[in-house]
Amino acid sequence: MVSRTESAAATRRALLDAAAELLDSGGPDAVTLRAVGARAGVSRGAPYGHFPDKDSLLTTIAAEALDRLADQVQAVRSDARVSSADTLHRGLAALMTIGRRQPHLYRLMFASPAGAPAAIHAAVQAADRAMAEFLAIVGDLVGGPDAQRFAALLLTSAHGITDMEVNGHLSAHKWQVSADELVSMLVSMIDGVRRP
Repeated sequence: MVSRTESAAATRRALLDAAAELLDSGGPDAVTLRAVGARAGVSRGAPYGHFPDKDSLLTTIAAEALDRLADQVQAVRSDARVSSADTLHRGLAALMTIGRRQPHLYRLMFASPAGAPAAIHAAVQAADRAMAEFLAIVGDLVGGPDAQRFAALLLTSAHGITDMEVNGHLSAHKWQVSADELVSMLVSMIDGVRRP
C-alpha cells in the first residue's frame, strides 16, 4: 500500500516531469498549471497543492536542472584519469549540451528565480552548488586565486557560443570552426596562459 507521503511525492514528480516536457516543447508560455495537471493526469487542483504558482514551478525545474549539472561536473572532476584541461572541457560541454538540447530550460537555469521564497531559496542553493563545482574545475587548472576571473571568461564565452550555435549563427561553413572546437581553443589558450 502506498502511503500518503509517497503518493504526494509521486504526484509532485509527475507534475515536474510534465512541466519539463511542456517547457521543452513550447517554452515557458506553454507551461500553465492547468496544462501541467492535464499532462500529468491529475485533478485540476492538484498542481496548486504542490506549487503556489507557475513561477514557483518553473523555478523548481531550474533548480533541479542546476543540481543535475552540478552532479555531472562533480562526477567529471572526480575522475582522476582525466587532465585538468580535459575536465574543464567536459564540464563546459555538459553545460552546452543542455543549451543545445533544451534551450528553454537552459535560459531558465540562468534567469533570476521567481515565485515562492522556498522555490527561490532552492534555486539559489542549486545555482551556488553548480557554480562551486565549476569554480573547482577551473581552479584545478588555473589555481584558486584566478579561478573566478577565468570562470567568468569561460562561462560568458560558453554562453555566447551556445547561443550562436542554437540560433544558427555559428555554422562551420561560415566560421570554419565548430562550437566544440571553439571550446577546445578557449581551454587550450587558458591552459597555455597558466603554463608559460
